[in-house]
Amino acid sequence: MSNPLDDSLVRAVAVVGLAGVALIHVLDAHDTFVEAPYKGWLYVGLIASTLVTAGLLLRRPSRAAWIGAAVLPLSAFAAFVWSRTVGLPQGAGDIGNWWEPLGLSSLFVEACVAAVAVHVLGPVRRPTGVRVGLRPAEGALR
Repeated sequence: MSNPLDDSLVRAVAVVGLAGVALIHVLDAHDTFVEAPYKGWLYVGLIASTLVTAGLLLRRPSRAAWIGAAVLPLSAFAAFVWSRTVGLPQGAGDIGNWWEPLGLSSLFVEACVAAVAVHVLGPVRRPTGVRVGLRPAEGALR
């Protein structure tokens, strides 16, 4: 039997993390809109999506909400890495700029949220077939 506190705690961590992803992108949105409006609109989409996903996790967690909690932060993480390596259109100035504090904060929060969501979605399987990780709390995936 699962402990309801475990499910509540895991969901709370994910909700706070998703709100953190949204906040970090709100803080960077003005400069991003000035530099490249299309990136600003991508930020708006990410902000809205993370807040909706957080709301879904607060109301009643579902597999779809947990998938969103994994995919949204991982997408932002990947976009950051892409922008710092090969660059995005109208963003060549970001290439190599790995130490920007807001960007590092974003990577940290995104990685944490994605890790929690992946944990809830299921155990990682090693190539040998041995399970690693904990099972999600009962009722976490409705």
